[in-house]
Amino acid sequence: MFIEISDIKKHFGEGESRVEVLKGISFELEKGEFCVLLGPSGSGKSTLLNIIGGIDRADSGYISIGGEKTADMNEKALTLYRRKHLGYIFQMYNLIPNLNIKENIEVGAYLSDSPLDVDDILKTLGLYEHRHKLPNQLSGGQQQRTAIGRAIVKNPDILLCDEPTGALDYNTSKEILKLIETVNQKYGSTIIMVTHNDAIKNMADRIVKLRDGVIRKNTKNENKISAEELDW
Repeated sequence: MFIEISDIKKHFGEGESRVEVLKGISFELEKGEFCVLLGPSGSGKSTLLNIIGGIDRADSGYISIGGEKTADMNEKALTLYRRKHLGYIFQMYNLIPNLNIKENIEVGAYLSDSPLDVDDILKTLGLYEHRHKLPNQLSGGQQQRTAIGRAIVKNPDILLCDEPTGALDYNTSKEILKLIETVNQKYGSTIIMVTHNDAIKNMADRIVKLRDGVIRKNTKNENKISAEELDW
């Protein structure tokens, strides 16, 4: 088992304003699996993603990745661990405005001991001819592709995607999902994607449905379809 998530609990606030956001979340993922965390706003899915990514700490429970428990790590070890194992794709692109597209992707490569080839990624993402442009010269979809490039160039074991198509139109969303699918197949990254778009679950290997901080359903998708075939 590559990722083990065991009895994760998390609250925010204290006293009367205390909210139990995660109420004991447990599931496991194999290496290379594509998992969708599905649920309405406020179900705890982004909080869970942040805990898996070491951005936030759980109140109790643990996450083990490749046999290493994140809760046992001090801040320095956790930073190294994030750098070595994790790639992040957010709804906001968080690109560096005064660096061109190739340089933005190279920022990710500097964080890795075994980065992928930047030009190869630029070609895979359809950005090679735009590599000398600045982020503000690109469309939203192209900026999101750049953000994906920055995340995958470091060759992470795990790619965490928080509503990566949330700000994009239908056609661009499909393009981005196809790229994430390609990353999963070409580079073997394990992918955990948070979404409230029910249709996206159909391209995943595993679907974990959350509501009110608990898992309502954890299913293996026996009828997986390609991103190309998705419709909503």
